[in-house]
Amino acid sequence: MAKQERAARTRWLLVQAAAEAFVQKGFTRASIAAISRQAGVSNGALHFHFETKDALADAVEQSAAAALRRMLPDGGTGDGALQRLVDASHRLMSALDRDVVVRAGFALSGSPARRRGGLGLRGQWQDWVEGVLRDAADDGSLADGVSPADAATVVVAATVGFEVLGTGSRTWIARERLARFWELVLPRLSRPGVLRELNARGADLPGDRSGRRLP
Repeated sequence: MAKQERAARTRWLLVQAAAEAFVQKGFTRASIAAISRQAGVSNGALHFHFETKDALADAVEQSAAAALRRMLPDGGTGDGALQRLVDASHRLMSALDRDVVVRAGFALSGSPARRRGGLGLRGQWQDWVEGVLRDAADDGSLADGVSPADAATVVVAATVGFEVLGTGSRTWIARERLARFWELVLPRLSRPGVLRELNARGADLPGDRSGRRLP
């Protein structure tokens, strides 16, 4: 059991080291030697766990995808669809700020050197946003004349834009900036009665629980 635990720990150290290298240098320029040094293991130990740099990048994306899934609640949480959307967007930006594996996973999923079949993390986020906005239409939360597809286009474009810009300046993924985005957009997306109950700062994040509710 101790040997298995050591192997799991080494694997995780390599995933974290690779994520840091991919964020700092990009997939193409990050070297296996630099990743193994950062993790404190030999090149041979790295290759024991991951045959290629692609396999290591796959593990980073898989870890980031698992983290993303944990951020995205289903419809059984008891919160309205629009609040679920706001809260999930704040969790995503917070993870991008503090978790290098999530940050690297998103960067890898959009890297031309890593294009493959499947959705990638940005595609998974888009699918979830589209689904929760269909839920908002079904529960009567969306304003008259707002379609789930149009709303999803706006939200996905903005949040992915924040994620990409956040690689250069973390202010783009700051809670306050995202809250200001929601303050601007929610009055157009939601019915007036729903709007009064929404928390643009995220209802389930640390800080003032009442947040900044909209008029």
